Amino acid sequence: MPMDIALTLKKGQVLAITGPSGAGKTTLLRQIAGLLTPESGKISFNGQVWFDSTSETKTPPQLRNIGFVFQDYALFPHLTVQENLLFGLKKGSDDRVVNELLDATELTQLANRRPNQLSGGQQQRVAMARALVRKPELLLLDEPFAALDYEMRYHLQDMLLKFHQQNQLTTIIVTHDIAEIFRLADQVAILQNGQVARRGAPREIYSGEKQQTGDFVIFGEVLSCVKLDNHLLVTALVENKVRTLTLPLNLEAEMISGNTFTLHYPIDSARVALIRH
Repeated sequence: MPMDIALTLKKGQVLAITGPSGAGKTTLLRQIAGLLTPESGKISFNGQVWFDSTSETKTPPQLRNIGFVFQDYALFPHLTVQENLLFGLKKGSDDRVVNELLDATELTQLANRRPNQLSGGQQQRVAMARALVRKPELLLLDEPFAALDYEMRYHLQDMLLKFHQQNQLTTIIVTHDIAEIFRLADQVAILQNGQVARRGAPREIYSGEKQQTGDFVIFGEVLSCVKLDNHLLVTALVENKVRTLTLPLNLEAEMISGNTFTLHYPIDSARVALIRH
């Protein structure tokens, strides 16, 4: 599929790429990483040209300081957890970073196990640690948490946020999860048919009509919550649509990202049921 995409990303930002299947999301990540060659165009990062069809420049993947986390983990089955990380280490690098990452990802006790002895969440932690062991300037993630249950997905999102904040990683993540976009991303780009259909901050892209109050019940999942002067502005996924709800301040403790809720209108705090995952 031909692609016509122009994107720029500031250092240290997280860009989420989403869109329907076949829109070109994974293809774009693989082109940035050098695993696929674009038909034409230019890819540059931090002043370095990685690909330019005009000058026939093509930097090989191993010379692009990138960490890549695949949806299917892509671990070496014959290597232990520790050996998978050591494989990703640059030649001549201090291997103490391997033990540091094993500890940070809570994998120290599993260091001598092979991938087939690990759960899906554990394998994904290994994949993340292996991507980070090179201390990349750019981290690419292709639906890294899609196959995991909610609790593990949330835990690994926390881990990713921690690494991002500590190292100011520039990150591009492909995801279909709107809550994940709100939680992780500074910017979101929606791809359609190999083109950028929309781009902006998550709140700008997914802004919906404000939910009007009335005598009814709504069910939803909290995406984000902002405290204003005398009320809460809650962005929530309601009936598969992103809505903005204006709620009383006494619900602030419950309106945490990831919580699901049932609201009875008119709102009576005694009748509000919130369910924490």
